[in-house]
This record gives sequence, structure tokens and C-alpha cells, in this order.
Amino acid sequence: MTERVVYQKKSMPVEVETGKTYYWCACGRSATQPFCDGAHKGTGIGPVAYTAEATGKAFFCGCKATKKEPLCDGAHKEL
Repeated sequence: MTERVVYQKKSMPVEVETGKTYYWCACGRSATQPFCDGAHKGTGIGPVAYTAEATGKAFFCGCKATKKEPLCDGAHKEL
């Protein structure tokens, strides 16, 4: 397994729509952050599905160290 890459040390706010599923990049290698573009292939780290419960802003993790995948829990403050 390959290590996760820190993309950025802050959250990534994204407008989401109720019921829509988004695929968060967990490996940190995607060029379409915070979402997956398939760059994880061969790493052993796959994307995490997130289905929005409400329309509005969701704060996705940018450092890839969150314990609340895929949303930010402030873990970047400890990096």
C-alpha cells in the first residue's frame, strides 16, 4: 500500500446537492481535488463515496488525515 499524499492543510468547501453522490479522493493524487479522477490506481487507496444529505456547503478534507472521511475534522492543524 502507498501512503496518502497531503494535498493541502485546510478544508475544501464545495456546494453539494441533496441526494447526489460524490467520490472524495482519499489518496491525495487526484488532479480534480477534492474528488477522485482515478489517480489512485495501484496505490491500494480508493475513493470514499459521500451522499449529500442536504443542499449546501460541505467541507471536504484536503489533508487526507481526517477521521471523519470524507469531511474535514481539523486534523490538518496537527500536521
